[in-house]
Amino acid sequence: MRPLFDFAYFPNWPQTLDELDDLAQEETWEYKHTPTRKPKPILASYFNYTFKRLLEENKVVEQEDKACFNTGLVTDNQEDIFAFFEQNRNNPSQWKFKQFLKESDYLLRSFNPLPDRASYFDDPTNLIYDIRLGHPRIDYDHIKNRTENRNRFPQKYQSMNDHELQVLLEGAVKLAIKRVMRNYKAAVPQFFWDRNAKVGELQLLLPLCLSSPLKADVALVINRTEYVYSGETILTLDMAYNNARLLAKPDTEWLQP
Repeated sequence: MRPLFDFAYFPNWPQTLDELDDLAQEETWEYKHTPTRKPKPILASYFNYTFKRLLEENKVVEQEDKACFNTGLVTDNQEDIFAFFEQNRNNPSQWKFKQFLKESDYLLRSFNPLPDRASYFDDPTNLIYDIRLGHPRIDYDHIKNRTENRNRFPQKYQSMNDHELQVLLEGAVKLAIKRVMRNYKAAVPQFFWDRNAKVGELQLLLPLCLSSPLKADVALVINRTEYVYSGETILTLDMAYNNARLLAKPDTEWLQP
């Protein structure tokens, strides 16, 4: 079970998401390309993984009869928004979600200082593609893999033979690097948890435009080592936005909800 639901009971999960959406600055929290019945899937993912990170950083504050944590979102007036919990009388080992509160709310006065927001990096230079490392080394065989990645491409590319698809990908990667050299914001940072290693890492997302230079079709995931960048997988645009939004709302023309 996800850490958030181990920590607390939510009487009405869809309503919880609606309440957070209503209090926070306006954003689009729905997928643009992927059909789903889940309510506000981007916001749900953001809320869950923000809590996971806060738990790792010991930033979830518990008192005798209440608890709270910083959601990382703000109101229109730039007040931090906190998730507030009370004792769960039906399950003493678990809290019960009560409401979202802005930082000036009187119910938070016993928390001093207020819990800090989640942090995902120590060195801000890792948020930018370092062109001194040159072009990334791409594992095209893995990206084209029909079992793991092929279904992440738009439908018309899924039936291509491997050679045709690789030629297309190689051209798209070269154009993506040129784009980043002109505008560093084209490389979008994301934070990703490796399910096997159970640790998170900072990565970069590059737009791969397969059919038009004006529209990204998929996102290439870039990992950095000390000496080189590597690319081993791709994400759908919804997956990419979902991961990038954990850090911040992407300020880019190619990755939009």
